[in-house]
Amino acid sequence: MNFSDLNIENKLKRSIELADFKVPTPIQSQSIPISLKGKDVLGTAQTGTGKTLAFTIPMINKLLNDKQAMALIICPTRELATQVMETVLKLNIREIGIGNALLIGGESMQKQLRQLNKRARIIVGTPGRINDHIERKSLNLSKVNYLVLDETDRMLDMGFTPQIELILKFVPKKHQTLLFSATLPENILKISQKYLNNPERVSVGSLSTPIEKIKQETFQITPDKKYHELINQLVERSGSILVFVKTKHGADKIVKRLKYDGHKADAIHGNLRQSKRDRVIRGFRNGNNRILVATDVAARGLDIPVIKHVINYDLPQVPEDYIHRIGRTGRAGKDGSALTFLTNNDRNMWRSIQKLIDPDFKVKEEAKPNNQKGKKFNKKNKFKKKFSSYKFNKKKKFKSFEKKNNKRKFKNRKRPKNFKFKKNKRK
Repeated sequence: MNFSDLNIENKLKRSIELADFKVPTPIQSQSIPISLKGKDVLGTAQTGTGKTLAFTIPMINKLLNDKQAMALIICPTRELATQVMETVLKLNIREIGIGNALLIGGESMQKQLRQLNKRARIIVGTPGRINDHIERKSLNLSKVNYLVLDETDRMLDMGFTPQIELILKFVPKKHQTLLFSATLPENILKISQKYLNNPERVSVGSLSTPIEKIKQETFQITPDKKYHELINQLVERSGSILVFVKTKHGADKIVKRLKYDGHKADAIHGNLRQSKRDRVIRGFRNGNNRILVATDVAARGLDIPVIKHVINYDLPQVPEDYIHRIGRTGRAGKDGSALTFLTNNDRNMWRSIQKLIDPDFKVKEEAKPNNQKGKKFNKKNKFKKKFSSYKFNKKKKFKSFEKKNNKRKFKNRKRPKNFKFKKNKRK
């Protein structure tokens, strides 16, 4: 099937051609025909498989047919919302000309108000900023009949459930809902039962298995040698590299060291303003900076085809985020590689990740020599070993403190409180 075979407006077909979208991906070819019929969709597919276009094409076609209708797309992060809007703008050519507004934190409220005042019918935003506009009464959702919840699992993980429910109170009951996610935990199924009306289930590939073209490697290492090995990997690899770390402070610290060592690098995390985030991503996409150090804020929604390598400097806090992290490479059918640094402290999390990828995974016990018994943690043994080298002798108990001539022994030594001499009773 090609996009030209779809039952959509000719204007939209032309915009798809101009945007150079040729052959639909599996998730697009399965979900778009269902969406065009006005049915609710519960779609799941691996990250990087084209879910954004799967809901954008039916949305624009619906708004072309109904001049009064509105569409609302809710995303978990600013980066994802920005990229969704970029896809919308590719299809929303001048001939179509549907008003739109991007409502995300970190950007000017006045700019967003101007967009809303120009009869914006496509609203893309994050839950927090959408609620801000609802409270200010600058956003009216009474005509929304096309709702998209994108990366829903991530939104629930980030604690957006109350804000999403608050937004949906202002959306008419009669509307079409498309829920897209990369994974399908139980809380997603619950929310789909609550807000979707007899949805068509669309699933492409395994939900917990990374894309096959991504080459995965691990590197056993101690924490103190991580940075030096990172430098080695940067030298050995060619192309752009995305490095994931655990904390914002850690991201800034590594970038500072990389720049000092002569590498072109930048950081992206939650403490940056949106304008700064945009500059960082633009610089990385254009090749100005070869290395991007990021927290999990970039694990989802960061669609940069040039990323050739992902390095997990630190493991994620949640096993599912590992799938999304390495999904930043190997996008749109291209090859990619993912390297993960593992320390002794990462064992439990790494096992959880392996169980997520392979439910049949079982931890293999290390082979031990026949004459060696398993060691058990014992407080007594622990301290016994620690002090086994010290031999106490009543006569030479304080030998190390004696003077060479052995004449003086602790002349000024004070007795501890409650000290009593014990007299030995003669038998």
